[in-house]
Amino acid sequence: MNKKRQAIIASNEISELKTYTLSGYPQKVLIEGRKRNNPMILFLHGGPGTPIPFCAGCRGMFPEITEKFTMVYWDQLGCGINHCSIDDSFSVDTFVSMTVQLIEQLKKDYQGINFNIFAVSWGSVLAARAVLAVPELINRVVVYGQVLKQLFFNEEVFESLKNSPMPEKYKEKLSLIMKSDSPSFEEFKQMAGWIRKYTEGYQAKGGGKLPIGSIMKGLMTGPDYSFADFKAIVINGYRKNRSLFSQLISLDLSEALKETKVPYLILQGEKDIVTSTRMISHFVKEAGNENLKCISVKDSGHMPSAVGMDAVFNEGFHFLLNESM
Repeated sequence: MNKKRQAIIASNEISELKTYTLSGYPQKVLIEGRKRNNPMILFLHGGPGTPIPFCAGCRGMFPEITEKFTMVYWDQLGCGINHCSIDDSFSVDTFVSMTVQLIEQLKKDYQGINFNIFAVSWGSVLAARAVLAVPELINRVVVYGQVLKQLFFNEEVFESLKNSPMPEKYKEKLSLIMKSDSPSFEEFKQMAGWIRKYTEGYQAKGGGKLPIGSIMKGLMTGPDYSFADFKAIVINGYRKNRSLFSQLISLDLSEALKETKVPYLILQGEKDIVTSTRMISHFVKEAGNENLKCISVKDSGHMPSAVGMDAVFNEGFHFLLNESM
């Protein structure tokens, strides 16, 4: 760990790895911020099981955030520093419950501080459901890539793949999948692979890439991650799980979002067809809820490009500071 990072950590009034018991599982959470009275952000990562870029190994890595906010980095159970096996007894409700319990315990430990959520993809499921459960504990929410409904299996995805350079033999398989009333886990994985390979739905080409290499290097050289923790970012307890992915296929968060009582900003990559930007934009317009706002981000897909992360910093974090609506 270099001297600059050591100095950043030393200058923070809060920089601690705490253990919270969530749904019966002890889990480590990194909490870090320059000033103890700054507003707090809980980061809910995607996946399930992908704690990138903000995870419990990030101590001292993001001073541009921790200067204004106290960040809560939680590697959700099964990955990163909290790696373990996630079998099919786990459900979406299990992770919603853990999220709500963490919020309640953080609010108890850090009283009087504005509490916010920043969520990405799968994390948006936890954010929407947590807001429904404990709106009184949450100040504001920013999401990049909001899950709504018909994940992967919707007309926009089918249309994009049919018009893509995907080989005809795969388009024939796609036609069969389109006729299925209950897509299988294998079809779920197939669709994800096709979207990654043949469209810009995941990663847009023109928006620049995130500095993943330097982030990974930072995790390896930080004070909190072991090699096993680092490995569990990618090779983790979700590899054999089917229950969460099966539930995601049939999930519909429309009513939860319509009823949100918390200011809720959704940032969507304009080329995102995974959590369809077209679908989300239309939904927000029709929802009639003044708390909901949606912004389309140019040159970005479901995974935020460099442009997408700029939008998170310039639009999202300003929103959390109540500097814009």
